[in-house]
Amino acid sequence: MTSLISHRPITTDFSSSSLDRFKPSSIDHPSSSSSSSMDRVNFRTQVLTRHLQNHHNTATDLIQTAPCVNYSPPELSEPPADFDTKSLRKLLDGQSIDVIDYTFNLMMQSNLFCPRERGGKVFISPDFNQSMEQQREMTMKRIDYLRGLGSFDGWFSKKGTDGELWRFALAETVSVFDHSLGIKLGVHFFLWGGAIRFMGTKRHHDKWFKPTETFEVKGCFAMTELGHGSNVRGIETITRYDARTQEFIISTPCESAQKYWIGGAANHATHTVVFSQLEINGVNQGVHAFIAQIRDTDGNICPNVRIADCGHKIGLNGVDNGRIWFDDLRIPRENLLNSVADVSPDGQYLTAIKDPDQRFAAFLAPLTSGRVTIAASSMNTAKIGLATAIRYSLSRRAFSIRPNEPEVLLLDYPSHQRRLLPLLAKTYALSFASNYLKMIYVNRTPESIKTVHVVSSALKAVLTWHNMRTLQECREACGGQGLKTENHVGHLKSEYDVQLTFEGDNNVLMQQISKALLAEFLAAKKRNKPIKGLGLEHLNKPAPIIPSQLTSSTLRTTQFQTDIFCLRERDLLHRFVKEVSEHQALGESKEHIFTVTYQLAEDLGRAFSDCLILQTFLDVEATIPAGSLKNVLGLMRSMYTTILIEEDGSFLRYGYLSTDNAAVVRKEVMKLCSEMRPYALSLVSSFGIPDAFLAPIAFNWVDANSWSSV
Repeated sequence: MTSLISHRPITTDFSSSSLDRFKPSSIDHPSSSSSSSMDRVNFRTQVLTRHLQNHHNTATDLIQTAPCVNYSPPELSEPPADFDTKSLRKLLDGQSIDVIDYTFNLMMQSNLFCPRERGGKVFISPDFNQSMEQQREMTMKRIDYLRGLGSFDGWFSKKGTDGELWRFALAETVSVFDHSLGIKLGVHFFLWGGAIRFMGTKRHHDKWFKPTETFEVKGCFAMTELGHGSNVRGIETITRYDARTQEFIISTPCESAQKYWIGGAANHATHTVVFSQLEINGVNQGVHAFIAQIRDTDGNICPNVRIADCGHKIGLNGVDNGRIWFDDLRIPRENLLNSVADVSPDGQYLTAIKDPDQRFAAFLAPLTSGRVTIAASSMNTAKIGLATAIRYSLSRRAFSIRPNEPEVLLLDYPSHQRRLLPLLAKTYALSFASNYLKMIYVNRTPESIKTVHVVSSALKAVLTWHNMRTLQECREACGGQGLKTENHVGHLKSEYDVQLTFEGDNNVLMQQISKALLAEFLAAKKRNKPIKGLGLEHLNKPAPIIPSQLTSSTLRTTQFQTDIFCLRERDLLHRFVKEVSEHQALGESKEHIFTVTYQLAEDLGRAFSDCLILQTFLDVEATIPAGSLKNVLGLMRSMYTTILIEEDGSFLRYGYLSTDNAAVVRKEVMKLCSEMRPYALSLVSSFGIPDAFLAPIAFNWVDANSWSSV
């Protein structure tokens, strides 16, 4: 009704004479409270009567003549892409396209993935109306289906870059259907399997690889405790060695030491990797990992093990998270994962790495794969949200600009463009960065482990934050339809919220990055040599100078974009070094210093991340010849940098941007939005996500909600 009336231009006369005609004289001279109340009623009655008399005929005519809203596919009205969408998709998915598409097809072929017809299309998604117990069982049935088709064959035997990228692609693709399915597989293969692969040695590989691949053994990963999450060194589970029987004895000494949030533990897991303090002859040798059986082949919980369910969660209810207590559980000596350290039969602690800090770092370094998969899956989810919201905004209309004209497409409103298109450009930028992370992980060397750790920490945090913000904006941009579970964008928020804190709390990760940058800077200074590594080489050059007056053309140059991002990083690093040094001069402890400097540390962590992402974007652009695709990439890069400059308060806070230039930046964002608008459909189509994995409102939302579909 509102949109119909809006066709009529509204004029309002606020002169005193026009207002006086609606004033009953008794209001100025009330004789009693009851008469005053009646006067107010009379006043409102007169106002409403006059309004209805003035507008009755026009409104009726409009209602009678207005046509019903019909769906029109955006492909019919949007301009065709002037770039090769397949080439753009290849930049996103690389050599993994075949694996991704094959896995998509496997899921679309089975009724286990809940196909349903809506608006003339078939969609697949989990049935979230099922109970927690039913969702868990469906997750296992889907895993059994994929296993039966050979999806996991060769998990441990496929070597090299191709094998690593195949594993990542498979895990990421199943997560597009259901985060619970991706997490369940990730815990089993990347965490349990990864611990055996990287922390274990040949004896473990020979014994555990095959039953893990076939799911004869179902593994989980018991690191987190009730009292310790991010602080792995502080975990309280204790393991002692009994030389007489050549067994380790695992104990949960207190309630805060119970293993918590252990995926797979509540129902299905038969074995777990237990992270525990290792005590040898009364000396604590730090955190080590052990293989322990927690259920027999019939699914019964083993003696000296207690397991409880973590219960219903805001999302991921297809994963059976559990809690574990160990009551002096005995395991064979050979169950110590001994790639870094071992214990001899007579109880001697053996290790080539004498420094406890270096030993701990070497011990955990291989587990970075978890952050790699989290970063990648968060981008796939952001793509689902954007593809759904943008397609909907290209067919859904609201209000008219002028009388007797059609209502306007949502994405033709500048405000709607401002909500979605910067997030679209960011998603491309962050997807390129995610691909870079995969490549440095699969090609890692002992010398590059530090870089992999820092980059994975940065991108895991930035990409998961971006995903949650994108889903929220897409939910709002879809209005009430965004609330429906079948339309994904709202429900996915609760499914992926956990990414912000597992595998490292994002704010803690930002501080870890700053500590690493500080150490790198101080080490170079101590050596009196140019700084090298972590992308900090630009610190060896003079500080860039930012123009005092910015223009649209300046904002779009790679030189300016690189300069202002590098200026922010180098200045924040110098500020951080100075602040830490001042606290050290006062004799404060290292732990206290990093506690009180957290704000600057987090700003520096974000500055490092943004520089890294921009550089990966530029590297991708450099591989593309001049032409329409390169132009679109340049447009999105400029959107990415400009929106960051506008939104990140550090550019104004530390004086890299004047208030006048901030206004120029703000205007440029809107200009970039209007230039990206014609490419919106082509850009989300280039994601390569099959229609079945999107939402009904991304297509014929009228038919999907018609009476015949009830």
